[in-house]
Amino acid sequence: MDLQPLLEEMETLGTEQNRKIYRRHGVAGAQYGLSFANLKKLQKRLKKDNPLALELWATANHDCRILATMIANPRETGDDLLERWRGDLDNYIITDSFSGFVGQTSLSQSKAEEWTARGDEWPGRAGWHLIAHLAMKNPDLPDSYFQERVSFIETNIHLAKNRAKDAMNNALIAIGMRNPTLMKLAIAAAQRIGKVDVDHGETSCKTPDAVSYIRKAVARKAVARKESRGKKS
Repeated sequence: MDLQPLLEEMETLGTEQNRKIYRRHGVAGAQYGLSFANLKKLQKRLKKDNPLALELWATANHDCRILATMIANPRETGDDLLERWRGDLDNYIITDSFSGFVGQTSLSQSKAEEWTARGDEWPGRAGWHLIAHLAMKNPDLPDSYFQERVSFIETNIHLAKNRAKDAMNNALIAIGMRNPTLMKLAIAAAQRIGKVDVDHGETSCKTPDAVSYIRKAVARKAVARKESRGKKS
């Protein structure tokens, strides 16, 4: 699909109500105000299209950049592109969509390690979301890999930038859900960390308590496994 007709269609799909909501969540630049439901419909229709994704990102429009992360092909994405897009991150919504895309690439682990070592807010947030992704999706990594991350989080979370701090808390939760050994380690670290203060701006969002979240999530998984075994027997 050509860019201009797509932009015109996106403009008609945007609403002022959505634009107000996104502004409250930190989107400061140009945007159309599309719902994620409409973005997903466009994604389904457009499929994977790297040239179009590049054009969309170059517009600097928030909705266009979200859509770009949805249609870019992770198998055709290299370090140069990820670093260019990483440099444009300026709010947590696009950062989370970007990290979700990076998680599908072959560079997810290396970028997680590189970006979590940075003190910047948005690359740091992306990196810690990738650590959470690895904890949930990569069964090959040893416990020692995540033990090191738990130690880093405990030492540095209260010193981190606002939205990076939030992602570190989420990564700790994901690590704690990985297996019983890491659950005990993550819960102990979370108890020593205490309350994690994150400024969520003009929204009702709240930072989850890692200890209670891990325990509830692990309990839900145990129930689901039990029910699954019961259906098979």
